[in-house]
Amino acid sequence: MGNGKVNVAIIGLGFGSEFIPIYQRHPNANMYAICQRDPVKLKQVGDAFKIEKQYTRYADVLEDPNVDFVHINSPIPDHAPMSIAALKAGKHVMCTVPMATTVEDCRKIVKLVEKTGLKYMMAETVVYAREYLFVKEMYDKGELGKVQFLQASHQQDMDGWPNYWPGLPPMHYATHCVGPCMALTNAQAEYVSCFGSGTIRKELIANYKSPFAVETCHIKFHDSDLTARIYRSLFDTARQYRESFDVYGTKQAFEWQLIEGEDPVLHTAKKAEHEIPQRVKVPDYAHRLPEAIRMFTTKGVYDLAENTHLSFTQGGGHGGSHPHLVHEFVSALVDNRDPYPNAVQSANWTCVGICAHESALKGGAIVKLPGFTLETAKRAARRAKKKSKIAAKVAKRTTKKGKRQK
Repeated sequence: MGNGKVNVAIIGLGFGSEFIPIYQRHPNANMYAICQRDPVKLKQVGDAFKIEKQYTRYADVLEDPNVDFVHINSPIPDHAPMSIAALKAGKHVMCTVPMATTVEDCRKIVKLVEKTGLKYMMAETVVYAREYLFVKEMYDKGELGKVQFLQASHQQDMDGWPNYWPGLPPMHYATHCVGPCMALTNAQAEYVSCFGSGTIRKELIANYKSPFAVETCHIKFHDSDLTARIYRSLFDTARQYRESFDVYGTKQAFEWQLIEGEDPVLHTAKKAEHEIPQRVKVPDYAHRLPEAIRMFTTKGVYDLAENTHLSFTQGGGHGGSHPHLVHEFVSALVDNRDPYPNAVQSANWTCVGICAHESALKGGAIVKLPGFTLETAKRAARRAKKKSKIAAKVAKRTTKKGKRQK
């Protein structure tokens, strides 16, 4: 890092291309390099955005000393191996969801972050979407009262998506509904119970040995009286694309819109029955961002329409979250603080889905989340000590460099 700017290398240029102009405009970022296996696509994107450093091999990116962090947007099976390799190479990591597909890989990433002092952030879009930011603002102001229950859903038709998607267990891609439930009150998941429902096509079942069309999970929060319900479907279930988040408090409740184009509903307690519900316009939160990237909360960023990624098209830009994600991680690096969600939080959210599917296969049995996904005072103290040691080493190197220059 130099001059208050960080050099980013974007890995994967499907969904990843959506972030290129945001980094190019961010005052503390330098859109340094891109990486894509297909050399034709690599050159097309690199030329379109005038990016000089173009890599077809991920290993070459990690060997480049000028790369401060990688933003991984590769297929799900590559998330953990690429994150682990980057951390071992001394690079900070922002990775699209989920963190990993196994508990053990989540554990490896958390341990590496603790060992190296490097930053890791899972780029969960919903906790930076305008609907969530609206509810979070209400919660922080006390307008919801005491939160009594939360629920979230993510339903999407994944037919036609490439290679690893067909037959994927619904809860293996659950962070879009887990994230907001845990983030609102800064909670941690302790254990889950999940049921599968319905059956997908036989040819899909064979890929992951998972038969369920829908999976519904209850999450017990650690050291809290709260639980949350989440449900997911990916195949053979009729539903318009929907990511949703509902919160029920003693004073007010928020319910996400049922279909695209509608407004969400706010319920206010102790009114006449017909006055309790009202439609509410959710504001945009671009004002929280540097002026140069505010436009990206409402505009698609990749102007080559034929290459716009399906997740952007179906998800409507993920609620304006993309520039918020970029700003959060870049700011965390510049300010030397943990991003949100950090490695432990990302592991907790990801392992909810992994453990939930395990529970569904066991007929709803309770499955506890592994201890490494819970932020304890001991772990926080250990991380602070590591951060202090790294800061001391950096200061020492800076002092030596200054003496040599004199």
